[in-house]
Amino acid sequence: MKESSWKDCLDSRNSLKITPDKEKVKSLIETADERIKCSLKKINSQNANFVFEDYYSSIIELIHSLAILHGYKINNHLCLGFYIKEVLEKENLFFIFDDLRFKRNSLTYYGRKMEFEVAKTAIEKSKRLICELKIILRNKFEV
Repeated sequence: MKESSWKDCLDSRNSLKITPDKEKVKSLIETADERIKCSLKKINSQNANFVFEDYYSSIIELIHSLAILHGYKINNHLCLGFYIKEVLEKENLFFIFDDLRFKRNSLTYYGRKMEFEVAKTAIEKSKRLICELKIILRNKFEV
């Protein structure tokens, strides 16, 4: 079943209610931060797609952190998007995430590398999304 809403994610059990785990959240945030630090290198046409993948992985870790604090375990990236859109009620962030998810899937599953300028733009969008997710983590859940 391909989910088309948060309700579908819950019904298909690709999103499950769990007990929030602040220690796991702290660990995921630290991992995301360390990954970003390692990606702080000069971006060029040879490494841009790899740098983007690192930023995308950090985004996933931060979204999982939010979901865990909110009491959810989410099993796929599509449902992570619906969590952003429908649970966090951040439709603007959902559209950014969904675009990045599509680009990452093209790289990972279809071997379609992004052109350098597209990759640079995706990295910048990733940085902005990471900042927004960290604000939500700080403000809404006081981590």
